[in-house]
Amino acid sequence: MLFMVIERFKNGDPGPVGERFRRDGRMLPDDVDYVASWMESDGSRCFQLMEAPSVEALSPWMARWADLVDFEVSAVETSSNFWTRAANRVN
Repeated sequence: MLFMVIERFKNGDPGPVGERFRRDGRMLPDDVDYVASWMESDGSRCFQLMEAPSVEALSPWMARWADLVDFEVSAVETSSNFWTRAANRVN
């Protein structure tokens, strides 16, 4: 499954997150894969696409960053997959 993870940096400050990332890496569980990420231009949020078997699989990773980041997680899929499923429901 794919998940869009929106990270809101505490106090709007990405600095502590960057420092920990440089020191410790992403610290993902074995069953979670990083796909891609984008930063908001003012540096206050990061949007990460992750692949995992379930949303619960993200919990250990989020717990490792919870002192620096507030998380919002949404299950997502590619547009092509969505529209293929939608077309199959109609037929």
